[in-house]
Amino acid sequence: MPSALTPLVVLRLVCGLFFVPHIVGKFTARDASLNFFRAAGLRPAEAWRWVAMLVEVVLVLLLILGIDTHIVGFISCAYLLIATGAVIKVSKKWLWHLGGCEYPLFWAICCAVLGAMSAP
Repeated sequence: MPSALTPLVVLRLVCGLFFVPHIVGKFTARDASLNFFRAAGLRPAEAWRWVAMLVEVVLVLLLILGIDTHIVGFISCAYLLIATGAVIKVSKKWLWHLGGCEYPLFWAICCAVLGAMSAP
């Protein structure tokens, strides 16, 4: 029997599915993502774009499938804190609708809560 759609399961699915548009964006807006990686000082930008996509694909799969969520939640948090730092370096803004770091920081906190709440 499938597990119930509890608030924790919803959080896990949201934390995982929110990576999907970022993966797609790295393919569809290649130049923009490369420019971001360059501006953040991540060189070679093309290699970092591929590393980011690979990490995001793995995180999506593990979160969606609910595999080792207590660990993956914290790994996702760490990844998103790095992204937050990169956004701060590039945009120097807080508000997400202005390209600031508010969104990845909030998402990182959600992933940390997921990791903490999923601990065995």
